[in-house]
Amino acid sequence: MVDFDNSIFKKLCVVSAPSGAGKTSLIKKILKDKNISVCISDTSRKPRVGEANGIDYNFISSDEFQDKIKNEKYLEHAMVHGNFYGTLIDSVVKLLEDDIIVILEIDFQGAEIIKKKFPLSRSIFILPPSFEILEKRLRERGTDEEEIIIERLENAKIELSKAKNYDYIIVNDDFAEAEKKLHSFCMDKDLLFDDKIRKEPLIHFDF
Repeated sequence: MVDFDNSIFKKLCVVSAPSGAGKTSLIKKILKDKNISVCISDTSRKPRVGEANGIDYNFISSDEFQDKIKNEKYLEHAMVHGNFYGTLIDSVVKLLEDDIIVILEIDFQGAEIIKKKFPLSRSIFILPPSFEILEKRLRERGTDEEEIIIERLENAKIELSKAKNYDYIIVNDDFAEAEKKLHSFCMDKDLLFDDKIRKEPLIHFDF
């Protein structure tokens, strides 16, 4: 893998959350700011209803994904819910060199890799108001079978336990407020966060 000047990664923002926390909706809102862009990830999973190739993800085969791993094309990659996800090096570096703030919408495995490789990058975790609300949102989406929902909820328990490792935490109990906080974080503005945003969040989840 090619070595890069780590200083360009100051504008790299990692955003993570369990499925159903509202991460994708929040990111779509702040992308109205032309100074912010999202790096579209590769995935080996099949598209969901309403998802478009090259917009939501680059949908590729498992074989193609593994070829890219062998050829060191990814900044980070991980297996999530039985599917590969990865961020292409060239896509990220090009945006950063154009002085664009880049959002990586990745899970905690990818976040750990990015932080190790690029310590100047920043990370934020989005929490749901409660585990019950998270489950309600997943069920109301109507896109997954019961078996998948159960798997996502089990994975969410692991993901929520990793929140304390992130630079900042947002609780998405008010969408407009969460949007403002996420935008401020990405723009590296003075963050006048309330008591719900801590290295150790004040919200506890009963699993």
